[in-house]
Amino acid sequence: MRIAFGADHAGFELKTLLAGRAAELGHEVLDLGTSSTASVDYPDFGYAVGEAVASGRADRGVVVCGTGIGISIAANRVRGARAGVATDLFSAQLMREHNDANVLGLGARVTAVPLATAILEAFLITPFAGGRHQRRVDKLDAPPPSAQGESR
Repeated sequence: MRIAFGADHAGFELKTLLAGRAAELGHEVLDLGTSSTASVDYPDFGYAVGEAVASGRADRGVVVCGTGIGISIAANRVRGARAGVATDLFSAQLMREHNDANVLGLGARVTAVPLATAILEAFLITPFAGGRHQRRVDKLDAPPPSAQGESR
């Protein structure tokens, strides 16, 4: 798989480690930044990863900031990106199995490196279960007008 990675300054070091692990596992890595611990704005990198996944330039994405929350919100603003924050292995597995999540959010300030690495691996190997979950994922990709900020 081709996996897009993006992080802000707080997530730079964890992103770099996880991208290295993905490459070790045989995946192609698309590093969309940032490239240092200098202060940057997390939405820029969340959008970049979301766009890479939604456009098909990447099969999956990984976004990292201090908590994983802000950068995941940014990725989710891109139609076709389905990001979720995982803080444990069970969540990482279910976000793939039930939600067909294609972007993993991690918090560098709240998740230890060994756990983050295990979460990444679970996210990458867990398939989408399909079946009854497919109609729900279809709804995620086509929200009703009321959820798009339009009045009825």
